[in-house]
Amino acid sequence: MTAELSIFVSSVQKELEDERVIVQNLLNTDPFLSAHCIPVLYEFEPASSDKATEGCLKALDRSQVYLLIVGVQYGTRIGALSISHTEYRRAKERKLPILAFIKGERVLKREEGTEVFLKEIEVDGFKYKRFGNVIELQKEVRAALVRLLADRFGIIPSSDENEIAQQTIEATSTFESRLLDRIRWEDLDHSVARRLVSVAEGGSPEDLSAPELLAGVSLRGLLWREPDLGEYFATAAGIVLLAKDPSAILPQCRILADAYRSTEPDGEPRDHEDIRGPMPIAIDRAIAFIDRNTRHPMKVIGLNRVRIDEYPVEALREGLVNAVAHRQYEDAGRKIMLEVFSDRVVVSSPGFPPAPITLASLRKGKYRPCSRNPVLAQCLSYFHRIEERGSGFRRMRDQMLDHGLDHPLLGTDMGYFQVTFPGPGEDIERLRVPEDRLLVTPAVEAKLNERQKEILAYVLSEGSVTNRWCRARFNVVYNTAYRDLQGLVDLGLIEPVGSGRSARYVPKGDHA
Repeated sequence: MTAELSIFVSSVQKELEDERVIVQNLLNTDPFLSAHCIPVLYEFEPASSDKATEGCLKALDRSQVYLLIVGVQYGTRIGALSISHTEYRRAKERKLPILAFIKGERVLKREEGTEVFLKEIEVDGFKYKRFGNVIELQKEVRAALVRLLADRFGIIPSSDENEIAQQTIEATSTFESRLLDRIRWEDLDHSVARRLVSVAEGGSPEDLSAPELLAGVSLRGLLWREPDLGEYFATAAGIVLLAKDPSAILPQCRILADAYRSTEPDGEPRDHEDIRGPMPIAIDRAIAFIDRNTRHPMKVIGLNRVRIDEYPVEALREGLVNAVAHRQYEDAGRKIMLEVFSDRVVVSSPGFPPAPITLASLRKGKYRPCSRNPVLAQCLSYFHRIEERGSGFRRMRDQMLDHGLDHPLLGTDMGYFQVTFPGPGEDIERLRVPEDRLLVTPAVEAKLNERQKEILAYVLSEGSVTNRWCRARFNVVYNTAYRDLQGLVDLGLIEPVGSGRSARYVPKGDHA
């Protein structure tokens, strides 16, 4: 049986905004919970008390689970009760499952209204869990929701999902959920935000309304709302992904790219770029940097003439995405390094793999994936169409081997985690052409007559062909040769240069 529960998260917003974002991120990124739970965090305008209460209760009425986080503060009173207290009583009336989590020990001094609220919860007989930090909160919330899904629907996580969840929670950095008040929603790159939300929700960027876009970005832990100001600001993860220049706030958010003439670094690289911008865009620019500083030979395969990349682009992209998603952001003094040598490409990311992952387990391909920055990892998987769960390193290995190259080398150097992509060196012929790059597939070849096959082979070897050559070679009239050539044009295999009887035909895409 499948279930998708709306989890209403209730708390004093300003005091517990960190915890709210952490719970939201957990529900969005945990491999088990994200398949069955949707977080609902109602954001209200304090200046309009009646409408705030009405909006909260409407959102709660559409939810199936009430999740309460209590700290020290009682919150804004609307009448006799705070909004959270009002929500709690509504959840009781509707007989919703109530999951309560209390921050701090019993001896912690709390506001009077909070003490009264906690006593009511105890008298009502609801069990609650205490937590001291966001790691403990994530563990308690996950355990409570797993029990609820098992009891109500008979749905239980697999052992792999449990292990991934435990390791990810323990490895999770608090960096990406940090609440910063320096970049407003209006100042972020909304075109990048549209790409993210549209891919995540399976729609078109143009079809997203402004409120839908704001809700989609907030839902993914990239924005937080300052209740007193009524404004939305980027979380640290939001700055990394959506700020026009993240390094203006977080100087570590840059990719320093150098291309060298030989196999060793020197003081004068032939190309250099300090890549800044929203990290999804920065990754694309890093790929373009590699593209312009590596070789792209043409290779004839059967009836195909194909431009080959020196390195498989998707393996390089995976390496860069991993560097951005899993680096140690607490180290503000170091950037991601991209080095292109004559015989290899090296991507260096600050920090080592999060425990319990080790270099040995990565090299063997025997490890459970976990992420230091799960929100960044998930959002980047949307941008770059990379599967978030599973082994990116295994995919990189397969892509390199399929390209005719040796597998990537994993290592560390002076506090950096490094992925080295060995190149072909002087043996450029070892590069393989991916089947999806072949224009003349077996299906296309079946459409060609024998003359067209020979014409295409001649074009690929000599660079061009004319109607006159075809007439002389096959002893046919002008119209027959023209039909053969036009058939190849219609299939997208060749294209004409010039017009009339003086036209020559070249491989598609070779026209200068």
